[in-house]
Amino acid sequence: MEPVTTAQTLTDQIALRLRSAILSGELVPGLQYSASGLAEQFGVSRTPVREALLELARAGMLRIDKNRGVRIIPTALDEVVECFQVRLMLESPAAARAAEIVDDISFQEVQARFDDMQKAADLNDADATLRADRDFHLALLALAGNKKLVSVLADLRNLVLTRGIATAPNARSCQELVDDHRDILEAVRMKDPVRAGEAMRRHILNTATLLIRREAQDHPEVDPSDLEAKLASFGTSLSTLRE
Repeated sequence: MEPVTTAQTLTDQIALRLRSAILSGELVPGLQYSASGLAEQFGVSRTPVREALLELARAGMLRIDKNRGVRIIPTALDEVVECFQVRLMLESPAAARAAEIVDDISFQEVQARFDDMQKAADLNDADATLRADRDFHLALLALAGNKKLVSVLADLRNLVLTRGIATAPNARSCQELVDDHRDILEAVRMKDPVRAGEAMRRHILNTATLLIRREAQDHPEVDPSDLEAKLASFGTSLSTLRE
């Protein structure tokens, strides 16, 4: 990890660098790290490192053991499913809300992030496609006008990624991942909240199901049908909820 330089706040920048190190595997799940050792790597004092670690601990990405250091938490498959359950409850209504209040200017940001995803898929760059996928979702969520919602869902996506699992390119191609977002984009463009919410629900269910089936191949003790049923119990459509 490279030394940190002054940016917005030192704590924010360190938290960002720590997230990147966790997601890239530079900080390995299960191993113990010390705040002083991380501070030395970053070239800063221990105080902002401790504050950043507390932030990531609240997000569920690591555990702080008093007087022993910190450990990156490997995410269990059950926990991945729970993350997608929360996404179903929050992100589908947020997409509907975004479609209700979107205007031509704010839509340009969502379209730009979709275009970034398409450009990455054209190059068959899985990492860049996944980053653009994340940015598309966060741009769409930002339209709903709730910063806390954006923060919570960003943490959920990070928690899943700490396992290093993703659908592209193992469970579907980069282009298939892009195509799975097209209905969401079109529904928001048409300012159709019900269609946008349903499209988001289908996308999340599809992504989660692909992940479950892919990961279950490496865990023979896991019955994917049980996890899919657990996921589906939170996959109620918006129209059903309104009846």
